[in-house]
Amino acid sequence: MNTSSVRKNLHQENRLSWNEATKAHNSDKGDQAKFFREGGSTLFSEEKELLGDVTGLSLVHLQCNAGQDTLSLARLGAFVTGVDISDEAITFAQKLSEESGIPATFDRADVFDWLEETARRGEQFDIVFSCYGAVCWISNLNLWAKGIADVLKPGKRFVLVDFHPVAMMFDVDWSHKFSYFSQGKPLTWEDGISDYVASSGTALTPWGYETGVENFRNPYRSHEFQWGIADIISALLSAGLTLEVLKEYAYANGCKIFERMREAPGRRMFPPEDVPNLPLMYEIVARQKHFHTIY
Repeated sequence: MNTSSVRKNLHQENRLSWNEATKAHNSDKGDQAKFFREGGSTLFSEEKELLGDVTGLSLVHLQCNAGQDTLSLARLGAFVTGVDISDEAITFAQKLSEESGIPATFDRADVFDWLEETARRGEQFDIVFSCYGAVCWISNLNLWAKGIADVLKPGKRFVLVDFHPVAMMFDVDWSHKFSYFSQGKPLTWEDGISDYVASSGTALTPWGYETGVENFRNPYRSHEFQWGIADIISALLSAGLTLEVLKEYAYANGCKIFERMREAPGRRMFPPEDVPNLPLMYEIVARQKHFHTIY
């Protein structure tokens, strides 16, 4: 996989922005190790249903952030590896793994570098998993999809749960501000990654929200990429994967990505009553093809 067409300079700025944001996010989350030691999980029903029984399966969680979902997957019996570009996130994830007693492997790496190096070693997994705010950081979908295909065992699955690109057309006040089709051009945020945990409260801290860093201001800008559903699916198909599941939802799990969102049971976030519904979240399952031996 030639990663020369990947926007590494933008990735590094994102790494710095995520490092700062992650400190603020975890300051709001209280004693997470205690939550996990007592059997807690940060997974939602949608991803658990998609994944099914993961007992004994090898699973890599790409863009795992600070490892909460990764450890929740390990708790379900998977042998997990979490990968993230943020130094702060991976350091925290390793510490959380130790303090909670849930074993997992965490690698600090740009996802493109990790996929390339893992494929070069010939290492493959039963499941490649990614969730909630992942695809918007991918600067080259075709290389990303090929990398995923390269580290999947024959017949095994890529599982994705993410916020819908249609939702990303709207500003926080529900005004239509951004384009759906961007041709891969980055959208730069001078104020960087926000403390969305603080704005979401208990929706992202089911064990109880605690006030941490206040009035957080990120000193590093960030860069996102707006990819449509067709872009994502086309990249996976071009990498040789077979599409098995595509679902869309009128709610988003956990994160209050817009103003005045209504929280329903299960920490599901819906638009306010005066905003017509729109897809806020989607799921994809794509499977690596089986190889058949010819006699």
